[in-house]
Amino acid sequence: MAQAQKIAILGGGAASMAAAFYLSAQPGWRERYEITVYQQGWRLGGKGASGRNVRLGQRIEEYGLHIWFGFYAHAFAMIRAVYAELARPLGAPLATWDQAFRPHDYLVLAEAVGEDWRPWHLVLPQRPGEPGTGSDPVTPWQMALEALTWLRRWQSELRAGSLALGNSLDEAAGIAHALPRDAGLHTDAERARLLALLERAGRELPATPSLIDDDATRRKLIGLSIGITTIRGMLADRVFTRGFDAINDLDLRAWLRRHGGDPELCVDSAPVAAMYSQLFAFEDGDPARPNIEAGTALRWMMRMSFAYRGSVFYRMQAGMGDAVFAPLYELLAARGVRFEFFHRVEAMLPDADGAVDMVRLTRQAELREGSYRPLVSVKGLPCWPSAPDFDQIDPAQAAVMREHGVDLESWWSDWPQLHRQAFGAGLPERTLLRGRDFDHLVCGLPVASLALTAPALLAASSPLRDAAAALRSVPTQACQIWLTRPTRELGWTFAPNGEEPIVTNFSQPYDTWAAMSQVLPAEDWPAAAAPASVQYFCGAMALPDMPPRSDTGFPARATAQARENALDLFSNRIGALWPEARPDFPWQWLADPEQASGIARMERQYWRANVDPSERYVLSVAGSSAYRLSTAGSGLSNLFLAGDWLRTGLDSGCVEAAVMSGMQAARAISGYPATIPGDSDFAQ
Repeated sequence: MAQAQKIAILGGGAASMAAAFYLSAQPGWRERYEITVYQQGWRLGGKGASGRNVRLGQRIEEYGLHIWFGFYAHAFAMIRAVYAELARPLGAPLATWDQAFRPHDYLVLAEAVGEDWRPWHLVLPQRPGEPGTGSDPVTPWQMALEALTWLRRWQSELRAGSLALGNSLDEAAGIAHALPRDAGLHTDAERARLLALLERAGRELPATPSLIDDDATRRKLIGLSIGITTIRGMLADRVFTRGFDAINDLDLRAWLRRHGGDPELCVDSAPVAAMYSQLFAFEDGDPARPNIEAGTALRWMMRMSFAYRGSVFYRMQAGMGDAVFAPLYELLAARGVRFEFFHRVEAMLPDADGAVDMVRLTRQAELREGSYRPLVSVKGLPCWPSAPDFDQIDPAQAAVMREHGVDLESWWSDWPQLHRQAFGAGLPERTLLRGRDFDHLVCGLPVASLALTAPALLAASSPLRDAAAALRSVPTQACQIWLTRPTRELGWTFAPNGEEPIVTNFSQPYDTWAAMSQVLPAEDWPAAAAPASVQYFCGAMALPDMPPRSDTGFPARATAQARENALDLFSNRIGALWPEARPDFPWQWLADPEQASGIARMERQYWRANVDPSERYVLSVAGSSAYRLSTAGSGLSNLFLAGDWLRTGLDSGCVEAAVMSGMQAARAISGYPATIPGDSDFAQ
């Protein structure tokens, strides 16, 4: 009988967990593989991690705002399978996937009109099916046909409102729907005819949109202008046969301008601006430097709009750590995947044969006994705590960690120096060797970490070196506040379906807001201190370049900046969203078990700066996706990459791309899954 191959997985984010899930999904996998996950600190999750604060009502503290989209076919397929196999008892908290994820149809774009912010309320239509039960068509042409159907509907509504519009769009839609579904079969004459009609349809829109005071009319015209310009540009640049990557040399706004997009109705409109906010698409976090590849942005926009099942959005009913990574951990551990917590990757070294030969790790903590048990129960739900369980760690180490508030997840952690001062020696190292500890290596570390932890691999692999140099990332910031009043009492005007809002495209920093009160039942506040609502904010963050590792004070300075940005939001800008907070923010609204006065209540809220290399969001700046690699694209024979920075067919930072990359890694090693629908613009 052949010996089982050893697979080492570095990192515990969504990509690594997807790789472990699919590698261990086939019957008899334990005869073929031994899988070990090495994770720094005490919890899994990567950018999707969350923790429970035992001192403050077991509240959920997230890295940011996490909402899944209905077009996340693979992420949902995996999480549905996790819950089904885990088979939690009926009546248990979050027993099934659809108890953990609830549909949400209400989105708000914060539209700047003159000096005002006007909420653009969108109650989005539901589509047949459920997420994770297959993939809807994602070819550019099929999604364009869906878009044309909506454009004609908006045009009909405008005509019903006595706005005179021509017939060119109707004629173009009629021709388009009569053509073959395979765009490669369209003739040049048919394309030219469509292009001419769409160019005429664009000219038939009002020439002075700023004179239209009625928001509903103006917004339908914005939708028409964006849609007509987009389909016209895709025809002109042959995106329907070449794919979205064909236009990735330009930023989205530059591409729209090239194809005659109206400045007000299209290029600088709220829906276009919202794409940049959704994907944190600001170089170095600078609002004055928006940058996202045209093709990647349009692919995302069209899949989000026309390839979802059920609802456009799905909200988790607890933290992402609770709803996603705790059940994943429980299932994988039950299958037989081993987890080695408190192991930090320091270096990966190649050999002369073009393979990774050695991985050097730091062992951050010595355990009192056996393996680490990472989860805690909050109201019967397995969750990750916001700090390690010191009772499971060597008492002497735990005492120093507690005294100094050691952060085991930070690249700039002062724990190595503190350990040396306290114990006269640095942290112990552990070396993984090829052939002894691993045969295959799945690297789930983010691209921003590679130059720091794997310079030798970059030197040995020009594709890896080029990817690390070309792919940009940006710090983000997040803030959560717990209020003594419900969202309805903030002065917000609700949509007819009554859901709490998700708002994007507001002023920066913290340009995105979501009322997340649906998670409050999963927290465990004393009755006298129970909040009435919880509000999440996030956005890109402008910071200087990453300082050297020796600058252990950098995370605290960045966190202080995130706090100051939050104070500025509540002191000066929140009234545009919450009219009842005018003219001065009422700090007594903040829930505070200590009942402090005024702004001091802010100290019991939560904010963070995601500045660590493993936390930064990967951008898709113009021209960068050409440098994204496939899972085996480094050229090192036993190295398989995983992360949302890879070429997945989505090519943007999100959990769906991360899961698809993990599926790639599993397929490259084991042959399963055989296909990954949606990993190109044309393969179904």
